Amino acid sequence: MKQTFYSNGKLLITGEYLVLDGAKAFALPTKFGQSLIIEKSTNPGIEWKSFDADGQIWFEDVIPFSEIKNPLDNEPETIKSTLISILHEGYVLNPNFLNDTIGYSITTQLTFPKKWGLGTSSTLINNIAQWLQIDAFTLLNNSFGGSGYDIACAQNDSPILYHLEGEKPIVEKVTFTANFTQHIYFVYLNRKQSSKTAIANYNANRNNNLHKSIAINNAITLEVLNAKTLQSFAHALEKHEAKMSIILETLTIKESLFPDFNGTIKSLGAWGGDFVMVVSETDPTDYFSSKGFNTIVLYDEMILS
Repeated sequence: MKQTFYSNGKLLITGEYLVLDGAKAFALPTKFGQSLIIEKSTNPGIEWKSFDADGQIWFEDVIPFSEIKNPLDNEPETIKSTLISILHEGYVLNPNFLNDTIGYSITTQLTFPKKWGLGTSSTLINNIAQWLQIDAFTLLNNSFGGSGYDIACAQNDSPILYHLEGEKPIVEKVTFTANFTQHIYFVYLNRKQSSKTAIANYNANRNNNLHKSIAINNAITLEVLNAKTLQSFAHALEKHEAKMSIILETLTIKESLFPDFNGTIKSLGAWGGDFVMVVSETDPTDYFSSKGFNTIVLYDEMILS
């Protein structure tokens, strides 16, 4: 019997990095995501295939149950070792899924290009948690780490406000009723940014004004969520960029790459990679294409609503 699970991708609009320390984050689930298809097999272990959006296999291997039960220490970080780590933590939370008389044939299918950074790992973790009937946030904490906002997006079909109280995830479904989404675009920067590396850099640059920074972030997040005009929305995003630029001791993406652009550009998630949000009264396609950035997605094409 075949089992199929699906999880949404994600974009973090406000609260990047600070969400790790309890700040409120505004996040949007995407129309793109990932499926996990499970079939039982008579072969021992797990036969695993991962497909990109174009149908190409980007990972394929056979994983013995013994490696999931007792992963090797100090393994180099590879796709396989990361997958084994996730499956091992799943096994710790639900040992019953490994049965020496039943193997599995498992397929994953992305509906977005893997390089886009919309949540290849978070959608996988949430799908595995659904399959094993365990808590996805716990599985994330025990394996990959992170704030968990991406798991919340994987599980919800509407915009969310997300924050941590201690280690407890708090998810609030919200309504984003902006009537100007036709002026919002998402532009891919032609490079994948490592979340782990970005988080490490943030932790190295945290300062003693964390509580103040969180309070400012939370106020701006509400401004973004409740903006009634394109101008007020753009202004709130620019304030957020300026604040994070100070915290991270890094130029904003507009300052570093697009200083002559007539509009607002907001980094999303890990600064310097993946997608940026662009707010423009006119279609910015020609501008970004002229600079070599040809993946430009309209808000209504990207965001689940």
